[in-house]
Amino acid sequence: MKRLLVVAPVAMTLSLGLVLTGCGGGSSSTPPPPPPSITSFTASATSITDGLSATLTGVFANGTGIITPGNLPAASGAAVTVSPTANTTYTLTVTPTTGTAVTATATITVNPAPTITSFGANSATITTGSSSTLTPVFANGTGVITPGNLTATSGVGVSVSPTETTTYILTVTNPSNTAITSTAIVTVASATVSSVTVDLLSSGPAVTNKLLGMNMAIWFDVVSNQSAVVSALQSAGITQVRWPGGSDSDLYHWKTDSMCDNGYVDTNDTFTNFVNDIATPANLDVALTANYGSNTACTAGGDPSEAADWATAALAAGVTPSHITVGNEEYGSWEYDLHPIKNDPTTYASSVIGTSGYYSLIKAASPSTLVGVVVDAGNPTNTWDSIVMTNAKGSYDFVEYHYYPEAPGQEDDTFLVQQAAQELTTNINTVKSELAAWGTPNTPIYVGEIGGPYSNPGKQSWSITQGLYAGQVLGEMMNAGVSRLTWWIGFGNCNGTNGNDSTSVYGWQNFGAYNVFSDGSTDDPTCPGAGPLGTMSPTARAFQLFSQMAVNGQKVLTATVGGDTTDVRAYAATNPNGTAVLLFNDNENLAQLVTVALSGKRSSSSVTVTTYDKATYDLSGSPTGTPPDPVGTNTWAAPAVNSMGAQALPLDLTLTPWSMNIVIIQ
Repeated sequence: MKRLLVVAPVAMTLSLGLVLTGCGGGSSSTPPPPPPSITSFTASATSITDGLSATLTGVFANGTGIITPGNLPAASGAAVTVSPTANTTYTLTVTPTTGTAVTATATITVNPAPTITSFGANSATITTGSSSTLTPVFANGTGVITPGNLTATSGVGVSVSPTETTTYILTVTNPSNTAITSTAIVTVASATVSSVTVDLLSSGPAVTNKLLGMNMAIWFDVVSNQSAVVSALQSAGITQVRWPGGSDSDLYHWKTDSMCDNGYVDTNDTFTNFVNDIATPANLDVALTANYGSNTACTAGGDPSEAADWATAALAAGVTPSHITVGNEEYGSWEYDLHPIKNDPTTYASSVIGTSGYYSLIKAASPSTLVGVVVDAGNPTNTWDSIVMTNAKGSYDFVEYHYYPEAPGQEDDTFLVQQAAQELTTNINTVKSELAAWGTPNTPIYVGEIGGPYSNPGKQSWSITQGLYAGQVLGEMMNAGVSRLTWWIGFGNCNGTNGNDSTSVYGWQNFGAYNVFSDGSTDDPTCPGAGPLGTMSPTARAFQLFSQMAVNGQKVLTATVGGDTTDVRAYAATNPNGTAVLLFNDNENLAQLVTVALSGKRSSSSVTVTTYDKATYDLSGSPTGTPPDPVGTNTWAAPAVNSMGAQALPLDLTLTPWSMNIVIIQ
């Protein structure tokens, strides 16, 4: 009994095991595959503009996808690009290996592209308080005119009454949200019609192209940047250059291309390289600033023999320095000076005179070079001018004057545009009075440095406002008979965002610079909006415009303004092509209607007007296409040229807001 009880469970266990392993005679089958499914099928845009594309994306499983029409293979989650030309319903079909396919659809509506046939004002120029009618003609969309968000209907006029010159933008948007634009400018002019009368029988000072000058610096690589620098200078009409200029002149030693006080000099900026790479290929007249502040050992004041040797080396290099000035702004405490008595007019004059002084030694080395001294235009805080002019009389061929009318952080557009250039003329007249009082009348005056703020420039420096100031400076100095002018500075002095970039001054950019040509993003990335190397700022454009007037052998003519004498400024000179008239509108918002008359002349065979204005500058602000340039196509645009052909005189012109205009009347 015990044995049977033990064996029976074992037999049962074995039997159960055989059943579980399928050995009991049962059968097996493969389950059917899951059916195809589509989670989603969508278009990236349910409507598009004719000629554009959209994408279709299906999310599906358990089958192969095809999109029709087009029999386009589809993978789950992958976008497929389609470009329908008419309203189209697309079908995604997912087919399994066996069984029934499933489908989903997505519809794309195709809308015609919006078009604008015309958009203009019936009165492109109105006076303050008047109206103009804008008429748009367009199709395939909804129209809106800005500013004002005015609803536009095709063919229906919209009345506008701007208080200042305004660019209106018509935007037409179709149901697919594709938009196109067109612009119309309504110029708002002062109700006052001003007159400009040019006396062709007058005879003012001789015109000189030596007003078209730039300073260049010893820290800007003139070798690597040679081609762009030369091209920019020539394009702007620059005829002469001052080297090395600035306060570095009193630390710089040309033989070793080095500076005292651990100052920086670019290793490529040897005087020889400057001559060979810049001055000679650009055909520039060269003025040098002799080191008055330090000797070569940097232990005492400047050595006149170093300046004389420089003149000799210049001649050997093929350049005759037309001017050499003794030192920079020696009257200022900021100027580097290792003489026992620093920045002292008596010490300065003593170094100029005598057989071993700057004047005699430089003239002995280069007899045709003019040697000059620095003046301070009768600064009431010191007696620099009177002592230097008295003590150095007979040992200077010209005087050099510098002018910076603004303090950093205190820039004022109204002052700069309407008063600063005229203030410079007042200072030049002061220098003339001093020269007459010291018995040296008619001594040439050289404006060696000029700019806006004396340091730390902000966005005003690359704004239309400084351009207007620069243009008027050139006209004023021409009228004053100034012999030479060099702006501070051509290249190499971007100031980035360090200066006044606030809304207190006009300008779209957020950088400032002393230099009036762009240094380019490679040399100085802190002024990225200044454009490629050599791009002209509005100040450089002023020189470019003035180059049409600054023609050697011509003479200044008297130009008299009647009417709005605050906003309208005029300068005139004879010209190889007839008469050149330089006109400014110093009003930010209003155009100026001007009648230009030439005494005794009733017609012209040809009139050409070249204009650089606020609108041109404003359009320079958007290489990416954001406002103020709606399309981003006019980055740092050149002046506009209007060839008017034959005209009766007097000539009626409209000067756009904040504009400088050179008019050549044949």
